[in-house]
Amino acid sequence: MTALRPALTLLLIAVLASGCAGMRQDPTRDWSASQLYEEAKAALDRGNFDQAVEYYEILEARFPFGRHAQQGQLEVAYAYYKAQEPEMALAAVDRFIQMNPRHPHVDYAYYLRGLINYERDQSFLNRWIPQDQARRDPVPLRNAFDDFGTLVRTFPDSRYAEDSRQRMVHLRNRLAAHEMHVADFYMRRGAWLAAAQRGRYVLEHYEGAEVVPDALEVMVKAYRRLRLDDLAGDALRVLELNFPERAERLRQGA
Repeated sequence: MTALRPALTLLLIAVLASGCAGMRQDPTRDWSASQLYEEAKAALDRGNFDQAVEYYEILEARFPFGRHAQQGQLEVAYAYYKAQEPEMALAAVDRFIQMNPRHPHVDYAYYLRGLINYERDQSFLNRWIPQDQARRDPVPLRNAFDDFGTLVRTFPDSRYAEDSRQRMVHLRNRLAAHEMHVADFYMRRGAWLAAAQRGRYVLEHYEGAEVVPDALEVMVKAYRRLRLDDLAGDALRVLELNFPERAERLRQGA
């Protein structure tokens, strides 16, 4: 009986090892392209974004040239976006645009790219600790503005064009506000030329933004400090023509 124990032990280990190997088997190994796509889409619809990403990646790896893989390339970008992985989402959407420039849904790809950049500055910390939007890094917002602008120019009749235009208005105000925050920083430190240049940049690139009167006022004050009376006068005349109350207040405070 004692002699049988080592043999039984080895047999038990072999059985357990076999069972573990079976547990490690990929359950998707026999799935077709259509089944992988449907399962990925179902996971996406359920809000199980990590699972959706996994299935989409398997789909592209096993069936890289099929129609399901092509659609999956776009949907995996959305899955990454919803999973709050913006870098992976941008990489996926850029790959889709590069590989499918004439795809019927490429307008959505640009729209999605804009959304990803639009929300990139919404970090976990920013969600819980409110911050002045104008003080944040403006690069993702500039990228989003450009993405939405590309969509509006290239696909003016797209179903996403109107929402993109509205987002561009919001972004224009935020970006202009950021420029004025920097201009105020320069004004407080006596860097008059740098402040005036920021104000002029707002006028040239963000026409119609809410802070345009602030930009003109900064230009008037900064040019006066620099003794550039002609430029100060030009800025003041534009301020008088478009925002007479602000111009009057500026005169009273001069």
